[in-house]
Amino acid sequence: LSLAWAAHTSLLDIESTLTHVTAMDRWRKRVDLLTSHLVARPLNISRVVHHVAKASVAARPECQSESGLQIAYSKEVEQALCSGKAVVALESTIISHGMPYPQNVETAREVERIIRQQGAVPATIAILDGVIRVGLNDDEMDRLGKLGTKVHKASRRDIAWVVSKKENGATTVAGTMYVAKMVGIHVFVTGGIGGVHRHGQDTMDVSADLTELGRTNVAVVCAGVKSLLDIPRT
Repeated sequence: LSLAWAAHTSLLDIESTLTHVTAMDRWRKRVDLLTSHLVARPLNISRVVHHVAKASVAARPECQSESGLQIAYSKEVEQALCSGKAVVALESTIISHGMPYPQNVETAREVERIIRQQGAVPATIAILDGVIRVGLNDDEMDRLGKLGTKVHKASRRDIAWVVSKKENGATTVAGTMYVAKMVGIHVFVTGGIGGVHRHGQDTMDVSADLTELGRTNVAVVCAGVKSLLDIPRT
């Protein structure tokens, strides 16, 4: 049913999805085999670890040439994910809604520079023309910065709509975590996260960021909650 629904909405391609499922099944079987080998020959652990890592990288969906999802990787990010290098996810709402152009783009590029300087690869996540972008080139980042608040804020709940309408979207903390988890990025860096808004006890205005932190296994390195929020309730 899930595959049929995905095909109907054009968000997934059944053949690509089945290819991914088959690859993951092969990966699990190989890990089981190597685990049993480790039990039989405990001293051969380095060889086992090497083959498990190799099998894991080969089975990753982001390393396949064609993805069922509407996801496009920058060349730098794709190479990093396929080779097992450290990748750090970055949100894009801070570019579109956080500050004016060109300071927004300059700040985003400076953050990416710092990440590269520390030996990791930055992956700024956004949606452009209905395609989820994992890693933005200079032209894409500049375009996002110039569009500014004309771009939709894309939390988890908004991504499907933005993609289906082929619109532009800047991912929030929740949206970025969701995409990062989907493509195998385990660390995400941002500024302040969302939380309970002031008078939230009456309005029930609570950021989806808090829910996402409780359901998505991505490490979020941040400056804490935004100061404009109700910090104790958050």
